[in-house]
Amino acid sequence: MSQQKQPEHQSTFRNGKILRIGKCQIEHWHVISLLMIAYDFVAVCAAYFLALWVRFDGKYSAIDKRFLEPFNQFILPCAAGSIIIFLLFRMYNCMWRFASFSEFVRTVLGSLVSSVLHTILITVLLKKMPVSYYLFGAVFQVILLLGIRFSFRFIQILKRRSENAENDSKRIMLIGAGNAAQAILREMSHAKEVTDKVVCIIDDNPNKWRRYMDGIPIVGGRDDILKAAEEFKVDEILMAIPSATMQEKRDILTICNETGCKLKSLPGLYQLVNGEVSVSAMKDVSIEDLLGRDPIQTDMKEVFDFITGKTVLVTGGGGSIGSELCRQIAAHQPKQLIIFDVYENNAYSIQLELREKYPELNLETIIGSVRDSRRMFELFEKYRPQIVYHAAAHKHVPLMEDSPCEAIKNNAIGTYKTAYAAMVHGCEKFVLISTDKAVNPTNIMGASKRLCEMIIQSFDKKIKEGKAGDIPQLFTHEGLENADKDGTGKVFDDIKTEFVAVRFGNVLGSNGSVIPIFKKQIEKGGPVTVTHPDIIRYFMTIPEAVSLVMLAGTYAKGGEIFVLDMGSPVKIADLARNLIRLSGFKPDEDIKIEYTGLRPGEKLYEEKLMAEEGLQKTDNDLIHIGKPLAFDEEVFLGKLEKLMETAYSNKEECIRRLVQDMVETYHPA
Repeated sequence: MSQQKQPEHQSTFRNGKILRIGKCQIEHWHVISLLMIAYDFVAVCAAYFLALWVRFDGKYSAIDKRFLEPFNQFILPCAAGSIIIFLLFRMYNCMWRFASFSEFVRTVLGSLVSSVLHTILITVLLKKMPVSYYLFGAVFQVILLLGIRFSFRFIQILKRRSENAENDSKRIMLIGAGNAAQAILREMSHAKEVTDKVVCIIDDNPNKWRRYMDGIPIVGGRDDILKAAEEFKVDEILMAIPSATMQEKRDILTICNETGCKLKSLPGLYQLVNGEVSVSAMKDVSIEDLLGRDPIQTDMKEVFDFITGKTVLVTGGGGSIGSELCRQIAAHQPKQLIIFDVYENNAYSIQLELREKYPELNLETIIGSVRDSRRMFELFEKYRPQIVYHAAAHKHVPLMEDSPCEAIKNNAIGTYKTAYAAMVHGCEKFVLISTDKAVNPTNIMGASKRLCEMIIQSFDKKIKEGKAGDIPQLFTHEGLENADKDGTGKVFDDIKTEFVAVRFGNVLGSNGSVIPIFKKQIEKGGPVTVTHPDIIRYFMTIPEAVSLVMLAGTYAKGGEIFVLDMGSPVKIADLARNLIRLSGFKPDEDIKIEYTGLRPGEKLYEEKLMAEEGLQKTDNDLIHIGKPLAFDEEVFLGKLEKLMETAYSNKEECIRRLVQDMVETYHPA
């Protein structure tokens, strides 16, 4: 069936946006503007007629002809002139559904200019009118012009509120009555997609109590949170105090936690500075907010001065700690950054990220294992890194209990081979990343990391004694990577590598940490599994851990074990309960908590430092140096070859006995 040609005179709207008249095409907003112009023309005429009508007691017949005749002569040209003024004030280019203070000011100013010119011209050209005519005319004109423009927005707000009630939208409590809260309220009133409703505001400033912000009552301070949440039937709490300290935020969130409402917070003060305060910037309150301490603040200038212009190697560079190390190093102009990892997916991911962010960075990404001494020698021979951050390690306690030989091969022997290659190739600093699980270890992973600490302590002592040549080289392919190829020992003459270890607790957000596991379990509806109701751990964030690792490289004089003051330990069961509450559920009712029992090698608590070591202060109050325990380095180094052979023979029972013999503080669970 053929389509009939549409007559040229016929008008059509397409998608409600375009008007077609014949071959002409007019945008929909042009039509709205024309209608507004027609309305304004009538409004100006009506405003001054009303002024005259009111002046004579609301009776048309009572209006004096001396004033009515000049009015009739002047009003139409005046209205036309007013339209020109309004055009100059761009009153017909606005989207009035989003009208704000800017449009209000523009309309008022345009109307005032029009009224002033009206007063001058009618008085000079025709007749001096009553004073009330000028005043009431100006007022009526402003009211009529503003009324039509803001009525649409008012109708939209009423419609949205009605829809919100029908949709059973969330009832929100806002914490904070400052600039951030005002920005959040403004966006929620503008955004069509936001259907939630703020029903009350909490602020600790008594001067703001019993007052209103954008029509929302400020009902009291933090002590009123529980009462207000119940009274206003609050579903969700938004914390909009970006400048709050960790202590203040923690105290408020602890109270909010008791309401059972889901919590969200504004990330930080920088959002205000950048003008990014918005509903979309609100994030779910993370468990980090309730850990019990402020984030560690470190002056990194000395660190970055040390890194700039150096060749830096990060082993395990694709992991949680290693990748953050790479990010911070890349940001401070190293001569070259080398990412070394056995897992190509992680290495590739951080490589893509850094190349996109730092296109000028001299970056090398190399795949290989720290167990392979030939590969390590090739790497150090080719690139000659001056600083090494050794993050490569197996870290999962239960898995390493099931595969103890792998823990020794990768952690202890891998560290030894990397450290040896660094020593004989002129490396200046070697920073080992250790763990609090190395303190009085009850599992093979912790014991393997204690072996790593003992290895770097042994290397450091031998170097300081001028006996680097006495450190045995461990081979799995003997002779192919011999450091002393010519047999003269000259390679050991000027060894100056400084070795240091950094010990910290569990890292929030790292692969395998409890927080992501708990979140996944909550998303599935539970249960949340905790090994023991009394198990406790120290926690820190990835940036904190990386700051400590990098500071160790500058503070190091050789042989130290750096320890972060991580505050008070946290009960894992409490973390689980808090995270369930923060997700808007009730522990043991909506989401069950199950205790599964301690896993192989797992302790109820972790220690930051062995009692015998003691603590020594550094320039940073939150970073300490442990005095290393004394042990016989000669005997220890003599046992390492047997340890390697046993590990590569995969003799699991033998390896546990041998590790227990070498690490006196290791007491298997």
